[in-house]
Amino acid sequence: MHSPLTRWSAVAVLVLAASACSTQTRASRPEPDQTPQRSASAAAVSARDYDPSRFGDSAHVDNRWYPLRPGTRLDYRGSALEDGKMERHGVTVVVTDLSKVVDGVENIVVWERDYAEGELTETELALFAQDRDGNVWHMGEYPEEWEHGTFSKAPAWVHGVAGASAGITVPGTPREGTPGYAEGYAPPPISWADRGRVHRTGQKTCVPEDCYGDVVVIEEFERSVPGAFQDKYYAPGVGVVRVGWRGANDDSKEVLELVDFRTLTPQEMDTARAEARALEDRAYRISKDVFGTTPRARVLAD
Repeated sequence: MHSPLTRWSAVAVLVLAASACSTQTRASRPEPDQTPQRSASAAAVSARDYDPSRFGDSAHVDNRWYPLRPGTRLDYRGSALEDGKMERHGVTVVVTDLSKVVDGVENIVVWERDYAEGELTETELALFAQDRDGNVWHMGEYPEEWEHGTFSKAPAWVHGVAGASAGITVPGTPREGTPGYAEGYAPPPISWADRGRVHRTGQKTCVPEDCYGDVVVIEEFERSVPGAFQDKYYAPGVGVVRVGWRGANDDSKEVLELVDFRTLTPQEMDTARAEARALEDRAYRISKDVFGTTPRARVLAD
């Protein structure tokens, strides 16, 4: 249940291996008045509204609460309950400068690594596109799951393949009281059925990285698991800064906080791109019938 940062399901412990202080550059954050005005209809968009004609420069994701600027790195630390034991968990997310076309829609490629007690448990490529109303759509993903250093499985899904369909991650105009929406769908055996709903707007929160205002809280849930919610806190110009939980039936008790938010150096960007492409190479071998049906990722045009 629940997506990591790109999806956040079995989220992990963070290893800050590539964060030498001498090379870090704090990621830039746009001023509020730089955010384009979106139409009011975007607040009530649902996954049923997907249409390739909704998209223009779709890999340029500048949603106020979920900007995906190439070269951005976000690191998270926290904990979660695993087999009755509370473990340290974390996530490293890098927005690459690669794009991949799905159903004629160009997506930005996000590379994520999840750790548990210092051990890699998942690495994935996630695909996101923004429509003309500023809604950010999740178009597919290739996640590799690892257990004690051994590859376990890769439950990939891509819009339009094997019954899977795109969903919404963050609306262009988040408003409380609007209906919930599918965050994507894939039938069994993948069984991806997470849903999102705007829970709160105009919130404030502080995490190790900084304090933020005008935060939007999206609650994620599955209809088949009532009484369990994962709350993601989206801050303007940054994205997810906090993850929490609510409900008696939540079995992970997962908490994550943003501890570092910065822009990669050119050398780090080259390394991240190479790593993402290596993961894509494995996806073409392991997930031939799903991820292997997509064209190769390419470097985004300036």
